[in-house]
Amino acid sequence: MSDVQEAPKTRRIPAPATNTESLPFWEAAKEGRFLIKRCGECGKAHWYPRALCPYCFSADTRWEESPGEGVIYTFSVMFRNTPVPYAIGYVNLDEGPAVLTNFVDCDLATLEIGQRVKVRFQETEGGPPVPVFAPV
Repeated sequence: MSDVQEAPKTRRIPAPATNTESLPFWEAAKEGRFLIKRCGECGKAHWYPRALCPYCFSADTRWEESPGEGVIYTFSVMFRNTPVPYAIGYVNLDEGPAVLTNFVDCDLATLEIGQRVKVRFQETEGGPPVPVFAPV
């Protein structure tokens, strides 16, 4: 038996902090559904899940299921001081909001700004799955 441990193939993601405001989002994530909020007053969609609209401060916000599709706005690939290289960045959803995320299931060398991506959910360490994005 060897004492050498094989490096992990994917990056482990810690469990997200959850609260009463975001609980519907995390419950939907467990079902593989991606939710965003939309304001009933100004009509703008926003991310991250919160009770008040960040544009007009209305409390009239509603959950809406999103297909979770968009384009890469910006990204950065991490190679140093990590057992597994990974990429993080922002995705501009087709509904408008920008989402800070991890990019998965891709060759990190081929990621491009403007590239189409779609949401997936990745298991976390002891919590609900988190949204990550992969090229379409």
